[in-house]
Amino acid sequence: MRKIGIVTDSTAYLPATTIKLLGIKVVPLIVQWNGKSYFEADPNATDVIDALRKGELATTSRPNPATFLLAYQELAANGAKEIISLHISSSMSGTSDAARIAAKDSPIPVHVIDSRTVGMALGFGVIAAAQAAEEGLDSQTVIQRAKLRMNATSIFFSVANLENLRRSGRISRGASILATALAIRPILTVDDGEVVAVERVRTAAKAMVRLEEMAVAATAGRAVDVAVHHLGAQSQAEAVVARLRSVLTGLGDVSNTEVGAVVGTHVGPGAIAVVIAPRV
Repeated sequence: MRKIGIVTDSTAYLPATTIKLLGIKVVPLIVQWNGKSYFEADPNATDVIDALRKGELATTSRPNPATFLLAYQELAANGAKEIISLHISSSMSGTSDAARIAAKDSPIPVHVIDSRTVGMALGFGVIAAAQAAEEGLDSQTVIQRAKLRMNATSIFFSVANLENLRRSGRISRGASILATALAIRPILTVDDGEVVAVERVRTAAKAMVRLEEMAVAATAGRAVDVAVHHLGAQSQAEAVVARLRSVLTGLGDVSNTEVGAVVGTHVGPGAIAVVIAPRV
């Protein structure tokens, strides 16, 4: 067991193979739907994702601090001397707050990091932390490696409409109504933890083109890893992956994963995201 344990939450949407390979502990957020509560990572919660793909809504909440504490205790029992716990932007969720509450009772020191982002824009930072920990580096260097990767990473996404983001409080009702009336497909990003619009186009096809163009521009000729996320849009996501493979040079790892219920309830069906992570 390495001396530094790495913890994240389910909104990093890391591939299962990566979680296992790097020994990352994932604490799930909670989803409420149809009168029941589920852990986001629960493989039995397929009904929730099916409902979200059809445009239904769920509500979400941060993990219980007790769940974090259990994860920290398990890592300590397995030989970890310190823990680095990296999480979804605090502007989107109280997950980091729950981790900090648990850290006070942890048997070993816990460094809680608010990533100020989400999805694999967080996930690539988690991977960098786990790889640095595997090298035996000290905790501050591991944190620096993670922050460097996350700060260099760009995320762009398009949603079919803004209603889910409006209902979750991410944008105003007026902006949602205007975008719907004008048949606008916004291109969004996460800027310092907040969802913001960077461009507006009129069709889904143009939105995909602009996502790909922005992804290419974000590489700036550097070697990069790429992640594509979607909700109920597997074929479109596969097409984006194929086109990026054909136009990007210095392309490293590529993943294509459907988001879970926490992000899915905010972005709605048809959402596509591209994450570009330079290998810094």
